[in-house]
Amino acid sequence: MMPGMGVTAAEESAVSGSETTDLHVLVLAGGLSYERDVSLRSGRRVLDALRAVGMQAELRDADVALLPALTVDPPDAVVIALHGATGEDGSLRGVLDLCGVPYVGCDARASRLAWDKPSAKAVLREAGIATPDWVALPHDRFSELGAVAVLDRIVDRLGLPLMVKPAQGGSGLGAAVVRDAASLPAAMVGCFAYDSTALVERYVPGMDVAVSVVDLGEGPQALPAVEIVPRNGVYDYAARYTAGRTTWHTPARLEPTVAESVAQVALAAHAALGLRDLSRVDLIVDSDGQPHVLEVNVSPGMTETSLLPLAVQAAGLDFGRMIGNLVARAAAR
Repeated sequence: MMPGMGVTAAEESAVSGSETTDLHVLVLAGGLSYERDVSLRSGRRVLDALRAVGMQAELRDADVALLPALTVDPPDAVVIALHGATGEDGSLRGVLDLCGVPYVGCDARASRLAWDKPSAKAVLREAGIATPDWVALPHDRFSELGAVAVLDRIVDRLGLPLMVKPAQGGSGLGAAVVRDAASLPAAMVGCFAYDSTALVERYVPGMDVAVSVVDLGEGPQALPAVEIVPRNGVYDYAARYTAGRTTWHTPARLEPTVAESVAQVALAAHAALGLRDLSRVDLIVDSDGQPHVLEVNVSPGMTETSLLPLAVQAAGLDFGRMIGNLVARAAAR
């Protein structure tokens, strides 16, 4: 099978047989990050999907009542539908490990690595995976060294245009494309509102695509790439979660050889970061057909406008059965 072009018959069979109705599944959603509302929408969709395939699932927030509940009535497996730091910085996964509760997705170490974009980009670069040149700049250094001097050096080194975004964060919050030097200070201020460290990287023009990677029992497979066409040209928070702001094409409108290359790069990124079960790799495909990895998400959105469910549908899979398969495999670990 060509990665990114669907799943094998064996995987389809595995998904179809994944409904284990005696499993008690806990879907964690909400949290206190900026992405709370999106997380709740993801969690409710996962909950409905699991119940639709006969699983005993419940939705719970990651609050002070969670640990007592895990002690009194530990679930057979957890699905983490938390976005932002709560679900992606590895801390919650570490707590679940302490409690002996299995969960869908990568372990705490890999989650921490993927969550910190500069660290993840360094690992990808070491693995020979293309990612735009960058500099990570903590707010304190930005102030101590002099904002004007630092920004001048960034433009000299990376050129224009630039992409500015939080080093840790998701959903496009605090991200901005900077096309002229005069706009860079405001972009940095907007970024620092969401994180103490800004990631400034060279902006690569091209096609925005997202490749979801899932492992349904026969190793990681790349689902069909989703092409992202935001109406205003930037895939920010509003473009992601407001109806009519973005058009998606699944599969992406890529030449077969480029689609294959994109899928292989996504699989390589998933492996380089030590991920497990599922991930979403965000890339830019430049005018030469070269894919560049922007970031990797270990807790992908599951809302009606999220990219992983679009890829699942394009692959001809049932969303509930796929999640159910991942739950059953996590419970067996």
